[in-house]
Amino acid sequence: PSRTGIMTGQFPSRLGIHDYIARPELNKERGMPDYVDTSVPTITRFLKNSGYTTAHFGKWHLGSGSDAPAPEAYGIDSYNSCLKGPGGRPGSTEMIADETIAFMESNRNRPFFINAWLYDPHSPLRPTEEHLKPYEHLSPRWGDQKGALQVWYAVLTNIDRHVGHILDKLDELELSKNTLVIFSSDNGPESGLMAFTSHYGGASSTNTGPFRGIKRSLYEGGIREPFIVRWPGRTPAGRVDSSTVIGGVDFLPTIAGLAGIDVSADIDIDGENMSEALEGKPLKRSKPLLWENRFPVYGHVVHKSPILAIRDGKWKLLMNPDRSRIELYDIPQDPSELNNLKNLHPGVVNRLSELVLEWQATLPEGPIHKDAGSNYYPWPE
Repeated sequence: PSRTGIMTGQFPSRLGIHDYIARPELNKERGMPDYVDTSVPTITRFLKNSGYTTAHFGKWHLGSGSDAPAPEAYGIDSYNSCLKGPGGRPGSTEMIADETIAFMESNRNRPFFINAWLYDPHSPLRPTEEHLKPYEHLSPRWGDQKGALQVWYAVLTNIDRHVGHILDKLDELELSKNTLVIFSSDNGPESGLMAFTSHYGGASSTNTGPFRGIKRSLYEGGIREPFIVRWPGRTPAGRVDSSTVIGGVDFLPTIAGLAGIDVSADIDIDGENMSEALEGKPLKRSKPLLWENRFPVYGHVVHKSPILAIRDGKWKLLMNPDRSRIELYDIPQDPSELNNLKNLHPGVVNRLSELVLEWQATLPEGPIHKDAGSNYYPWPE
C-alpha cells in the first residue's frame, strides 16, 4: 500500500489496496485488485512526459499475476527487479546500487528519476559470512548460532555501504548539487514472533525508539519512518525538522512541484507539495493524513491498533468504525501514544472522528478481517 501512495499521491485504500499485492486468488479473497490501475496518474509518468528519463530498480510489488501490466505501463523507461544479484537475493542490494549507478552514468547529461527500492532489510535476511564478520562480538557466547543483532546489523551495514556507493558516484559525476536524494522506508519493523523473521529474533522490532507499534500497526512505530534528504546547496546539512508532518502521498506533488510540473488539474491527489520543508523551512500541512487497516496486527498486544487513524496537526485519533477503541494523542508531546486524551478534548474527538468516518465511507467496499482493530489477549478462563 505505501508504494502505491508514493507512486500515485493517493491514499492506497482509495484504490482498493489494503495489503500487499499477492497471487490473484489471495487478492480476490481480500477484495483487492491484482495491480494498480494504469489509468491512475503516477509520478514516473508525470516526469517522463516532462522530459525526464525514469527507472525502477528493485522491489516492485505493485502488481502480480500474468495479467499485471509491466512497469513500463506506469511511465518507467528502465526496469530491473534485481532479484538475481550476486548470490541471489542476498546480493540484491549490491545489484540495485550497481544498476542505479549505471543508469546515472548513462543519463548524466539529462534529467532523470530513479526508484531504488531495496528488498533488505525485509525478511528473510541472509547476510554473507563476510557481512557478518564485523559483528562476531554479537554472536551467542556458546554454540555456533548467529546472534539476532549480528544478522540485523550485518544487513544494515551492507545497505549503508551500497547507498554510499550511489552517493559517491553522484559526487564523482558532479551531479550532487542538482540531484535530490530521499532515503526512507515503507513501514515499521516486522514482529520477531513471525516464523519468517525468527532468524533475527525481533532485533529490528526493538529499534522503534520510543514508539509503540510495528509493521501493520497504525501506531507511530508502524507508520513513522526515517526521512533523510540530501540535496547540497538546497537542503541544509545536519538540520532536523521535528515539526513537519510528511506522508508517502506527498511524494508525487512534492517531486512534481520541484520539477516544475503542475499536477493539480490532472489528478485528485491526497498529498500536498511539501517542497519547502525539503529546503529547510518547517511547513504545516493543510490536509490531514488518513489510514485504514482491514487486517490484523501481529505481535505483542500493545502494538495492535484500531482500524482507522487520522493525523491533523498535533492531534492523532485512532478508532474502529463502530466507535470502539477511541484514542486521541498529542503526538509532539506524547510520541509513545501512552496518554489517551479523548476525555479531555471531546470537541477534537468529534471533529476528527467525523472526518475519518466520512473518508472511510468513500472507500471501495471489501472484506474486513474479523480480528482487525482488536486488541484481544487470550486471558486464561
